[in-house]
Amino acid sequence: MTSTTRPPDTHGRPTCPTPAVRRRTRSQARTALAFLAPALLALLVLRLLPAGLAVVDSLRHHSLVDGVTRFVGLDNYGDLFGDPQFWQSVRVTLLFSVIVNPLQVLCALGLAVLFNRRFKGARFWRSLVFAPIAVPPAVSAVIFGILYRPEGPLNALLGVFGLPSQPFLTSPTQALYALIVLMSWVGVGYWMTFLIAGLQDIPQETYDAAAMDGANAWQRFVHVTLPLLRRPLAFVLVADTVSNFLVFAPVQLLTGGGPEGSTNLLMYDVFRRAYSVGDIHYAQAEVVLLVALTLAVVAVQYRLMQGKGEE
Repeated sequence: MTSTTRPPDTHGRPTCPTPAVRRRTRSQARTALAFLAPALLALLVLRLLPAGLAVVDSLRHHSLVDGVTRFVGLDNYGDLFGDPQFWQSVRVTLLFSVIVNPLQVLCALGLAVLFNRRFKGARFWRSLVFAPIAVPPAVSAVIFGILYRPEGPLNALLGVFGLPSQPFLTSPTQALYALIVLMSWVGVGYWMTFLIAGLQDIPQETYDAAAMDGANAWQRFVHVTLPLLRRPLAFVLVADTVSNFLVFAPVQLLTGGGPEGSTNLLMYDVFRRAYSVGDIHYAQAEVVLLVALTLAVVAVQYRLMQGKGEE
């Protein structure tokens, strides 16, 4: 059988691949491209193309007077930056994210550590915590809408303990926190599964070695679990941040951005401008800014996680 590679030259340096090797390499590349083509096509059609169209549309304005769409450059962005309602939406979204992201990640981490242990019924409780993610967000919003009613189960429970009824979704000071509870109930179990997978990848030998060195349970968690769980934690934090920037259905079904704009998250504000106000190009400009804000926050988070890992 003849070899498909040429032997090294007299100085021990490898020579160029033979024609047979080059043909095999090209064949493998074509096969790989054929398998990747559907995913690349979906990425282009469903992600990159709409993103490009959104940027182009954000530079236009449609006049309701003469029905003509004109190129206006950055005027839509200038109007947004001068709109107090837009800045209120930004503040509400950032406040929502600053509270809900650490809350979900910490709860998911605590539950992952708990349910990663072997005890009777662990799988059942793990499945129970994960179950809310299998329910559509709109259904979860309806369920919590019933719970938050003035005559609903939560106020009935408060009455049992002699506490006054709470307005929840009708209060400007409570509505956002009511949504945070809802989104945490939905998301914690989902992120918990990623962290459990990360915990199960940590070799038991590292815990045994730390225990032999006299480390207690807390020290093993801080010095063994957290450093080795850094990558799954970084993924969960970034993915959770992106997910919470795009919250829409609960706001639309429960509060409509109110009361007094206290739950007017950016994603809902985009919907309101596009379909209630009817200015699709203005809404596209807000979409671009929302994506830019999301990328900026994610970049900061990723940089901080990388910094901690290098230390």
